[in-house]
Amino acid sequence: MGITSRHWVLPAALLALALSAATGCESTPGPRPKPTAAPSASVARVCAEPAAGPAKAPAGAVTVDPAVVGDLAEKTRSSPPHTTFWLRPGRHRLKPDRYAQVVPKEGDSYLGAPGAVLDGRRTNQYAFGGAARDVTLRYLTVQDFVAPRDEGVVNHDSADGWVIEHATIQHNSGAGLMAGARQQVRASCLRDNGQYGMNAYKGGGPLGGLVLDGNEIAGNNTDDWERRRPGCGCTGGVKFWAVDGADVRGNWVHGNHGVGLWADTDNNDFLIENNLIEANDSAALTYETSYNAIIRKNVIRRNNWVEGRAYADRGDNFPVAAVYLSESGGEPRIRARTNRIEIYGNVLENNWSGITLWENADRFCNSPANSSSGICTLLVKDTARCVQPAIATAPLRDDCRWKTQRVDIHDNRFVLDKSVVGCTVKCDRMAVLANYGTYPDWSPYQGDGVAEAITGKQDNHWHDNVYVGSWTFVAHDPSRTLDSVQWQGMPYQQDAGSTLRASGGG
Repeated sequence: MGITSRHWVLPAALLALALSAATGCESTPGPRPKPTAAPSASVARVCAEPAAGPAKAPAGAVTVDPAVVGDLAEKTRSSPPHTTFWLRPGRHRLKPDRYAQVVPKEGDSYLGAPGAVLDGRRTNQYAFGGAARDVTLRYLTVQDFVAPRDEGVVNHDSADGWVIEHATIQHNSGAGLMAGARQQVRASCLRDNGQYGMNAYKGGGPLGGLVLDGNEIAGNNTDDWERRRPGCGCTGGVKFWAVDGADVRGNWVHGNHGVGLWADTDNNDFLIENNLIEANDSAALTYETSYNAIIRKNVIRRNNWVEGRAYADRGDNFPVAAVYLSESGGEPRIRARTNRIEIYGNVLENNWSGITLWENADRFCNSPANSSSGICTLLVKDTARCVQPAIATAPLRDDCRWKTQRVDIHDNRFVLDKSVVGCTVKCDRMAVLANYGTYPDWSPYQGDGVAEAITGKQDNHWHDNVYVGSWTFVAHDPSRTLDSVQWQGMPYQQDAGSTLRASGGG
């Protein structure tokens, strides 16, 4: 392969992490990989080193006493909007009723002194709820609440404009945190929650302007929901649903029992950059039935070992990968900062496989195979329009299905040492493929038309990448495995300008 004339650049701290891991990994890994090193100060390391809150109450703040059960909720009720509450050191408790949560008023602020903890005692379902906008939560630990599945503990009702900074949200059932529009989550620890660290979902309303900056998101899905409800798609570090505009940067996403970051169903306009995503059981990043994203300058390592090995052990040939795009692509008709999915400047190292672009021929609006039942693409608001005979002709033939299209993968570095991953086959794949359409019987997408389109007609391209190690490539369908010469040659013509070396640096 020819040497590329392009150059990719990572932040120095992330690049140093990637290079040090290449020589410092054990050769006989366990079933779940561990982070090889704590990240430097440029990437979030906040669970072990949380920032301390104010030791004294700010001027004008209402002081909350941990010795008085329910003091926080009661003082919130009796105070006007835009009040600042300072929680003294100690373990704060709500009244022993599962619905005894704090209900802030607009503009309220909650500040924790060093050692301030709001403890649900495995009794209260929610910590903070209600519809009040522009609430701030800083320097407070929230733990041991028991929200139901798909619900959250902090900002339970997905109110808008909340700011969560220097918080530790841990050991809760459900999601540690929900999200509303314009929510900012910064320098916080979201760890060891039963389902998600954060569930970004706002039923019946827009959710945009979301920021996750400098957080540590670790060990979530302790309740193992994919085992309890197989195929639920309801686990991971963070789940995003119908979010229009999100910046996800500088986070350390590791050790989650599922996907690290998962954007699922009609998300748009994501910027995912400068994150360290490692040692998650499933994919580092899944972008599913969604649109328009920039994924750049991330270090992605040792992900997907658990799920990848499980697929291989049961003989499933699907190329599960560290970065998985499922029915997702660029769409110029939907406003965003890009009209493509751009994946560049990343280091992917010792994951179970690399990047898979997939499109399910049977998944479209109104199809029984659409797991997001009743939901349609962003191009068709009325799902009921996607039926025969209209779906068989333009424009609905195109607009009723989510397409993996306009994906540009370039200037990345892909490193694989199979002795580190502990595998011999099926862990070394890049893929662009679809299934043979068969279902339902009225589908206009039966046959291999979708596989032909995603492989050669939808503007999906790898180019100017660097590969280190032994890699194989899958195109069209799972049965079509290629070597690098076939991958670069006709008819696929992928990875122009890329380099491939068996081992070593450079």
